[in-house]
Amino acid sequence: MSMDLSNVSEKLMEGKVDELKQLTEQALQSEVNPADILNQGLLPGMDAVGQKWKDGDMFMPEVLRCAKAMSGAMDILRPHLSEGDMGNAGTMVIGTVAGDLHDIGKDLAAMMFEGAGYKVINIGIDQPNENFVKAVKEHKPNVLGMSALLTTTMPRMGEVINSLKEAGIRDQVAVIIGGAPVTEEFAEEIGADLYAPNAGGAVDITREFFEKKSA
Repeated sequence: MSMDLSNVSEKLMEGKVDELKQLTEQALQSEVNPADILNQGLLPGMDAVGQKWKDGDMFMPEVLRCAKAMSGAMDILRPHLSEGDMGNAGTMVIGTVAGDLHDIGKDLAAMMFEGAGYKVINIGIDQPNENFVKAVKEHKPNVLGMSALLTTTMPRMGEVINSLKEAGIRDQVAVIIGGAPVTEEFAEEIGADLYAPNAGGAVDITREFFEKKSA
């Protein structure tokens, strides 16, 4: 059954958590294809949020509210989606490095990537190096995202990359890093493939990287 899903996008962009959940449930009850709800409602809405944030037309509290709305809608929708409906853009493993308990930026980046069609495995905060390696081996992602918000935990990112090399799997995954103290120079220094100054731009940077690679 077809249905105008622009109101789903609108409620997401307005950060209306409860209203978006209700709309998602209504669409499912009306037998709208779950993949259509995702691809024609939620994903365009999240794309627009990311663009507004990049353009400076939306601020962090608003983006977080939109991400929360997206998350609530996805909780309802996910059981109805087949594996093929999700993760068409690729797979991402993301986590915050050992010793760092910050999760807002990481979770926001995870939502942005999920909103861009990635299957996202969020391994959480304070993750030792071996957990990143284990997750890459298990899930075989296209992208590994690492976050650090403390200058004292930044070196862990380099350690993870070295651990990936030691495990013989470094060339199997693109590594993107971010977090308040992280810089492009630091990313180059430790051998990361990509640096994102914020979660909103991370998806575009990753997309461009893969487009260049396949060109």
